[in-house]
Amino acid sequence: MTNKTQISAISAKKFSQQVLSWYHEQGRKHLPWQQNKTPYRVWISEIMLQQTQVATVIPYYLRFMESFPSILDLANASEDNVLHHWTGLGYYARARNLHKSAKIMAKQYQGKFPENIDDVIALPGIGRSTAGAILSLSLHQTHPILDGNVKRVLARCYLVEGHNAQAKFEKALWPIANKLTPNKDVASYNQAMMDLGAMVCTRSKPNCQECPINDDCLAFKLSEQANFPQKKPKKVTPAKSTIMIIPKINNQLFMTKRPPSGIWGGLYSFIEVDNEKEINSALSQYGLSELNSTALRPFRHTFSHFHLDITPLLIECELHSINSVNETPQTLWYKLGDSNSVGLAASSCKIIEEIHELNNLIT
Repeated sequence: MTNKTQISAISAKKFSQQVLSWYHEQGRKHLPWQQNKTPYRVWISEIMLQQTQVATVIPYYLRFMESFPSILDLANASEDNVLHHWTGLGYYARARNLHKSAKIMAKQYQGKFPENIDDVIALPGIGRSTAGAILSLSLHQTHPILDGNVKRVLARCYLVEGHNAQAKFEKALWPIANKLTPNKDVASYNQAMMDLGAMVCTRSKPNCQECPINDDCLAFKLSEQANFPQKKPKKVTPAKSTIMIIPKINNQLFMTKRPPSGIWGGLYSFIEVDNEKEINSALSQYGLSELNSTALRPFRHTFSHFHLDITPLLIECELHSINSVNETPQTLWYKLGDSNSVGLAASSCKIIEEIHELNNLIT
């Protein structure tokens, strides 16, 4: 396994010069977050880009920045509104952490983004690599980065064994990243490394002939690109099942807010039961009783660690308790056809879309 002592200052300089030359000719320079760079704008983009492709992020980023153009705007927003802007992007803990961090910055830093890397790392949802990316890309501070794309480039170039889920793999890569990161033009270099991994040194079918560092890439020389980084051993993904009941009165759907942690944390979703025998008691809890029901299309939603097979059941209801008309902070009557500024679980969006289709067929 490579370590930093095997990379000389001369080879490190050659590496960074080749990467920078490639970037100035072919790197991405026109993405929304690359314009009018500030730590805040770069921070939002870096969090959105975690586990998510650039093409998916762009429209979300533009809407998010329009609604929350500053740290204080984000800090003063409701969590429901922040999650609403994140609906469909997935990994909702990212949005909750953004909101928490903005509140911290409003209180401790007068609404400004901290410029000390340790202060940045202390914020919820920000690790060493993300902090380095924010401060280097926006403020030109010299910090190495190590996102998934950069890990892949370095692992192949220097034949670093391991896979992304291993702490020892990341530990072996940090000294290499630190050694190679130049003091000058660090913003362009870090962006170049991310672009190189995303555009050339891709997970499958890397375009090695176009790579600026192929002369020194050990994996390329040995035709070992497919083996670095190593693949995480596959585990059988377990499957769970649930019945989602969708109470409906007139043109409104009844939803509940999920706990702040766990899957779909803080989002609005439909009531879940394990079997049909529990439906009446679940409805009764909210002062509702069933008139008739319609089975909607079952579907599978996949999380990072399990599959969830969902059977949705649309239930026309009536109220048997006057108190259930009133919403609470944990419940919502979702008005079909209106703009509801709340965060929705992906499964809820899918079900609502099908109900809209049903309504269109009826009308």
